[in-house]
Amino acid sequence: MKKRLYHSDAASYFRENSSIFLFIVILFLMGVIFGAIVVNSMSITQKEDLFYYLSQFFGQVSDGKVSEDNDLFLQSFFHNSKFIGLMWILGISIIGLPVILILLFIKGMVVGFTVGFLVSQMGWKGFMLAFVSILPQNLIIIPVFIMMAALSVIFSLRMIKKQFMKKYAQPIMPFFKSYIIAFIAAVIFISAASGIEAFLSPWLMKTVVSSGFLK
Repeated sequence: MKKRLYHSDAASYFRENSSIFLFIVILFLMGVIFGAIVVNSMSITQKEDLFYYLSQFFGQVSDGKVSEDNDLFLQSFFHNSKFIGLMWILGISIIGLPVILILLFIKGMVVGFTVGFLVSQMGWKGFMLAFVSILPQNLIIIPVFIMMAALSVIFSLRMIKKQFMKKYAQPIMPFFKSYIIAFIAAVIFISAASGIEAFLSPWLMKTVVSSGFLK
């Protein structure tokens, strides 16, 4: 009975805030598109310089000279945790709303730029490389970022209403407790994504690079 009630509340919550979730998804996709456009606006010299460093990295991967798995895990975990942690904190502050949107747009732009650059320089081989090195962990990271951004925006809007609309009678504490639980859940998912990025993605990338597939 409680489980059914929980699902009903969750469905009601998503319906109530569907416009915000849709806006967040569109904003992220705009970031991805903008990142891909930035690649096309780069000069040939800039692309060649960046591709040179990328080729150096591929050589290190092929020779097994990348960082230790545990170091990669910690780097990925702390980087992504700090990102969603910042979003969470900004959601509590009234003035943090635009910054949340900017952070999400930047995240989309980074993804779009990385994939766009690999594809523009290496064609379908670059797409394959992006598929094995970027996609696995981002299947978890991107939904978590989008969800955290949406929840932060929703909570920030509630704070604004509470502060400036005297008729807004809904108590904040129940929402704040749910907001804390959402952050804990996001960190758990981020740790899983970091595990994939540290242990699975380098192995897949090394397999692709060492196989001579990219030559």
